[in-house]
Amino acid sequence: MTGTVLVLGGRSEIGLAVAERLVRGGAGKVVLAARRSKELDAEAARLLDAGAAAVERVEFDADDVAAHESVLREIADTHGPLGVVVTAFGILGDQSRAESDAAHAVAIVHTDYVAHVSVLTHLATLLRAQGNGQLVVFSSVAGIRVRRANYVYGSAKAGLDGFASGLADALAGSGVHLVMVRPGFVVGRMTEGMSPAPFSSTPDQVADATVSALNRRRHVIWVPGVLRPVFAVMRLLPRAIWRRMPR
Repeated sequence: MTGTVLVLGGRSEIGLAVAERLVRGGAGKVVLAARRSKELDAEAARLLDAGAAAVERVEFDADDVAAHESVLREIADTHGPLGVVVTAFGILGDQSRAESDAAHAVAIVHTDYVAHVSVLTHLATLLRAQGNGQLVVFSSVAGIRVRRANYVYGSAKAGLDGFASGLADALAGSGVHLVMVRPGFVVGRMTEGMSPAPFSSTPDQVADATVSALNRRRHVIWVPGVLRPVFAVMRLLPRAIWRRMPR
């Protein structure tokens, strides 16, 4: 593994687990980008303990799309070349609140879709110019067929899934590779207090599958893999049944 590992969303459990595995696989430097980046002591220590030669911290606000280009360019200029970039930021939001609070609904979609469109567009430009690099994008099965129980979050993931699929095709032949990860319910900090759905996974399981996909240069993976045939069937369920499905 050559080049710097950049994690956008430096507190993300999945993002950190991916970075840790990449470090154990030979990556030297990691850049953790997040708000309040000075508070990432525990995250930096974890990666140093895993064998990272250096862990840098950069202030990054995913919702500040106007600043994306300058922040990402400075990271590339200062810490590049970039080997793997993991876009690990996002929010689950409150579906009940979003159904009556338009501002909250927009906030969910802005972070989980609009901010990703901005970041990925700038990253694609930087990596094309570099001539290589890999992008990791976390979609979700929630976006494959949007459920009534979490349709705001699901719609944002549906948009991201479509955008990342198109971007992956646009990057073909450029030397830049994009892997899109479609996890199911992930038991972790974001879903704390929620009842796990069938075929749930952990951040470590998602990270293992993601790093395997990077090494094999896969384009799309489902975590766990059984969700792919499961959702092939779920697409066929009548709408009257589908609208009663839990999140």
